[in-house]
Amino acid sequence: MARIVNALADLGQYRALFCDIWGCLHNGLAPFPEAVSALQAFRSRGGIVILVSNSPRPARSVVAQLDGMGVPRDCWDDIATSGDAAQYAMLTGEVGRKVHHIGAPKDETFFSDLSDDLRAVAESQPAITRVPLDQAEGIVCTGLFDDMTETPADYAAILGQAKAQGLRLLCANPDIEVDIGHQRVFCAGAIAQAYDAMGGSSLYLGKPHAPIYALARRRLAALASVTDAETLCVGDGILTDVQGGLNEGIDSLFITSGLAAKHFGDDTANPDATLLDRWLIEQTLDPTYAIGNLR
Repeated sequence: MARIVNALADLGQYRALFCDIWGCLHNGLAPFPEAVSALQAFRSRGGIVILVSNSPRPARSVVAQLDGMGVPRDCWDDIATSGDAAQYAMLTGEVGRKVHHIGAPKDETFFSDLSDDLRAVAESQPAITRVPLDQAEGIVCTGLFDDMTETPADYAAILGQAKAQGLRLLCANPDIEVDIGHQRVFCAGAIAQAYDAMGGSSLYLGKPHAPIYALARRRLAALASVTDAETLCVGDGILTDVQGGLNEGIDSLFITSGLAAKHFGDDTANPDATLLDRWLIEQTLDPTYAIGNLR
C-alpha cells in the first residue's frame, strides 16, 4: 500500500515532478499556499517542476490563468496540457478537418492559441474548419457549454446525432469532474465517457494516456536530462495522475485531500491510513506515496 508521507521534502530522491494543477496547486479560484511553498522549495534544491494538466487549453492560456489567480511563476518550470496534445491531434486530422466544437466560450483559445511548433504543423496541413454538427467529420470536445449548470445528460441528443453520423470525438480533457471552490463540475471526460457508453468512439490525449506524458518528457528534456526513475507524478486523480504514473512506470504521490477526500476521514490534511488502504484496494490502484495535501 502507499506510504503516507508528511511533506514533499521527505522524497528527496526525485529530481523532477510531473505535477497536477487543479486540486493540487489551486482549487480553481485561488492557489494553495502550502503547495506553492513546497514547489518553490523543491526548485530551490535543484528540482524541476513540469505542471501536467488535463486542461483543454494550450499551455500559454494556462499560464495566463495561473498568473491571474496569483500562482507565482517561481514554483514551476514548464507546462504540458491535454490541450497542447489535443491541438496536435486535431491539426493532423485525427477526427477529420471539418469539426464541431462542444465546449464553453472560455475554451475558444483551443482553436487559435497555437505554440510556435504547432503553428508550423497547422501551416503544413489543410485547414481545420468549425462547422455545425450535421456537416461535421468529427467532434472536438473541450468541456460543457456551461459547466456550472449542465450535466452530461444534457448532451444526449447531440451525442445521439453524432453517433448516428459515425463521428469520432476528440476529448481535450479526460477529467470527469473537478472542484471549483466548493462546487463540483463536469469536464470533457464526462461527455466522452457518455459517448463511449452509447457506442461512440472517443480519442483521449490527457492523463492517464501516453501522449501527454510524451509531451511532458519532451519539455523536461529541454531543461535537463532526468530519467523516469528520478521523476515523480503528483496529483489528486486516482484514475488520471496515479493511473498515468503506473502506465508510464513512474512513481506517484497521491494527494488525498482532492477529489476523493471524503473517503479518508475528517482530517483532510492527514488521511486515515486504514481508510486509505481499504479504498485503494477497491480501486485496484496503488500509488507509491500518499499525502493529505501538497506541502
